[in-house]
Amino acid sequence: MAHHKSAIKRIRQTAKRTTRNRYYKTRIKNIVKAVVTAVESGDKEAAENAMKIANRELHKYVSKGILKKNTAARKVSRLQTKVNALGAA
Repeated sequence: MAHHKSAIKRIRQTAKRTTRNRYYKTRIKNIVKAVVTAVESGDKEAAENAMKIANRELHKYVSKGILKKNTAARKVSRLQTKVNALGAA
């Protein structure tokens, strides 16, 4: 157990950040999974709607500093490629 005031505060901050990061990490996985599931089901309209949401949310997380710009761009690009392949097939 921490004995210094600063160490006690650090423990509180770490717990708060861990909770917040876990929320966002799960949210990002669910957003991506929604698009992938829609693509696998073969429903083009649902996939496009899920892609719109994914694009908006991932870029919103960039502006909040949760994701880096290139990370969001990479995820969106890979998802968009899957959605586009659905249209071509």
